[in-house]
Amino acid sequence: MNLSLAQMSEAARALGRPLYADLAGDIDVSFEFFPPKSDAMEATLWSSIETLQPLHPRFVSVTYGAGGSTRERTHNTVARIVRETALTPAAHLTCVDASRGEIDDVARAYWAAGVRHIVALRGDPPVQGQRFEARADGYASAAALVEGLRRVHDFDVSVAAYPEAHPEASSLASDIDNLRRKLDAGATRAITQFFFEPDTFFRFRDAAAAAGVDAELVPGILPVSNFAQTYKMASMCKTAIPGWMERLFVGLEDKPAARQLVAATVAAELCRRLYAGGVRQFHFYTLNRAELAYAICHLLGVRPQGERRQERAA
Repeated sequence: MNLSLAQMSEAARALGRPLYADLAGDIDVSFEFFPPKSDAMEATLWSSIETLQPLHPRFVSVTYGAGGSTRERTHNTVARIVRETALTPAAHLTCVDASRGEIDDVARAYWAAGVRHIVALRGDPPVQGQRFEARADGYASAAALVEGLRRVHDFDVSVAAYPEAHPEASSLASDIDNLRRKLDAGATRAITQFFFEPDTFFRFRDAAAAAGVDAELVPGILPVSNFAQTYKMASMCKTAIPGWMERLFVGLEDKPAARQLVAATVAAELCRRLYAGGVRQFHFYTLNRAELAYAICHLLGVRPQGERRQERAA
């Protein structure tokens, strides 16, 4: 990784002072949620949205189940965010098990509901372990989906990127070529799969730049609230979990408060080291819980509007 003088200065500052001392808060954050399946889950989701809204995220995204299994719930959640909050919602949309016409109709319904941002994904097959197969009348790839969405309306489109390569990719280079196709089709930015070592992102960022990718690459951050669940998710997408991190969570299975503290520390340190390397955009996979994301943003200097100025004035 080739650091600029400003980044080297910031890295030296991070090493020479308390890691989170008086950070400028000069970052943009976004948060990802999933549509709730029950009244209790809906209450948790909206409590989280209310907690995170004062941090003024660039957008909040809402996921979309395999094969469109949560299509209606995703739409209802996004539409409610438009109606009841000042947040900018981004609706996930996939190519799985739907025709181009059906997907275009979903996109038009989002536009009619006031949604202007789509996270365009190829999507996972409905049955875990199977390979994706496009319908003859469907979009064959995320790049084709991006192109189709831009024909429907002038959406702001985000796509996915994989610092450790997509599980189906033959190499990181071929996966970056696929990322370029999505960006060339009209996507604005790429949000990465979660990862746990800063160098994983930096190596990917350098490789993408060397391949001619100059779009915004936003690291996806997953605070580990449940290690067993995270391990399962990481195994499915072939994301490496460092041995040191696994050892940190040993013995905390029945100690939720201690686990939360460790999770926040691990994720905040990752973000701080990314910040020292020049990263100023972060996307948090919240799993519909606000506490960890809010704590990490606080450490990074992100405050409700006006709060930081009041602190300095004092």
